[in-house]
Amino acid sequence: MPWGFTVSFRRRVCALDHPRAYAFLGYIRVGAWRRLVRLASSLSFPFLLSDELNITPSAREFKSRAAKAIWDFEGIYASSRHIPGVRFAGIPHPGLIGTAPSPELLATWNRRETGLIAQFGAESVPPVAYAPQHKGAYVGQDIDNKIREKIYQEGARTIPGREHGGNCDIKNLSRGSRCYFPVFVSGANLSVGDLHFSQGDGEMSLCGAIEMAGIITFKTSIIKGGVEKFALKQPIFLPSPIDPIYSQKLVFEGLSVDIHGDGKQYNMDATVAYKQAALNAIAYLQKLGYTREQAYLLLSAAPIESHVGAIVDSPNACVTLGIPTGIFEQDILPKAEGLEKKNLGQCAVRSDGVVQ
Repeated sequence: MPWGFTVSFRRRVCALDHPRAYAFLGYIRVGAWRRLVRLASSLSFPFLLSDELNITPSAREFKSRAAKAIWDFEGIYASSRHIPGVRFAGIPHPGLIGTAPSPELLATWNRRETGLIAQFGAESVPPVAYAPQHKGAYVGQDIDNKIREKIYQEGARTIPGREHGGNCDIKNLSRGSRCYFPVFVSGANLSVGDLHFSQGDGEMSLCGAIEMAGIITFKTSIIKGGVEKFALKQPIFLPSPIDPIYSQKLVFEGLSVDIHGDGKQYNMDATVAYKQAALNAIAYLQKLGYTREQAYLLLSAAPIESHVGAIVDSPNACVTLGIPTGIFEQDILPKAEGLEKKNLGQCAVRSDGVVQ
């Protein structure tokens, strides 16, 4: 259907897990219940906990136990006793928003993604794609078993974003944003969820944002012929005009060379470059006294900005990762005498000895 679908965010009511904790227009007021838990565990496939890019890039290779940080809200700000010395303003946003695919588009997704699995193997870790399967497929409706079975066999996993939008985790889609989605079925079937209080660009631990329950209120409209008018192959976004502004950032560069691992040269691989930038930032934060786990959780949850610097200079793509200096209580800038290393404790880690 050659229509375009627009969504404008007007207000947000964010409900936590207690009737006295609520938010309106992004301003979180807290009552007796002040804590929101965000987990970073093996379920998150935290790929930066390994320096080895050619094997499973997860906490298992780092031989780390699962870790978590509990974030406290005060007004629009978040802080954590597990990552002391940090306080930042949240950018509440949905990690997932999009329309429904047509049967033809769904078949295209399954064909190309199962082809990728066939190319690299179903046992690759992390998976290169997620094929339809019964396990973990929740239809949410009382329907005929034959239809349910068809959904199990053909339904796309919602983990990756696709042409319809979906789970793209764009942190700047907050209050005042506008989104233009292609429409593939009658009624569009817009869906939204995976709400975050804050997240760094890349959400590097997969569920690395500060996750929250909540409600979004928005208005919608249809632009007939919008797909053709705007050459709309994938969604277009107008991000929020009222994000918190951090004017100074300490920026770390990454190239498509596995500098933190075996030194392998990759050809214009921006993912490798992003990982190297993040690993450089983690190593720097450790010089300030943060543990590797604390640094990893912080970069996942704080308003970190990542940009592609260059993808034209073979063989190295260049990606940058910027940490706002204003979120720290201490001065984190480089100094001739070195960095002041403090005892900043540790985040909450799994205590039963099981390595994830």
